[in-house]
Amino acid sequence: MSEKPEVLACVLIPVVEGMLLLPNVSIAEIVDFAEPEPSEDAPSWLFGHIVWRGIRLPVISYDRANGGQEPPENPRKRIVVLNTIGKDHDKQPFLALVIQDIPRQAKLNEADLAPRDEQTGPADLMMVELEGETVRIPNLEYLEQLAAEYAAA
Repeated sequence: MSEKPEVLACVLIPVVEGMLLLPNVSIAEIVDFAEPEPSEDAPSWLFGHIVWRGIRLPVISYDRANGGQEPPENPRKRIVVLNTIGKDHDKQPFLALVIQDIPRQAKLNEADLAPRDEQTGPADLMMVELEGETVRIPNLEYLEQLAAEYAAA
């Protein structure tokens, strides 16, 4: 009897620098873009804050957090709310990222991914090839750390 490969339900999330690959369980919700409330003296990666389900969330630009440029104006952009899993989860259970369009579903197993030896930014955990496309696996620990450091300041 052969073993069936384990399939992971994922989401491909469009950002300016390409696609982010995240498991479905990391996403709390995808919401329409609403202009975040700006914060004085905010770092370049922080768009501001939104109130989501009564919780004030930092809205992070993945591209800026990764050393990239400010995303262009885009009428299709959205906000993805992510579940946090790090040591500051109790203080900051969620964070938000600005994304460029509606994410798409992907079901994959380990054989579907091929690691890529490409330069990564601080917000990238690694680059992989998925169905001929290079995608980024984000460093969620780094993004959570940014949100926690700014919240503590």
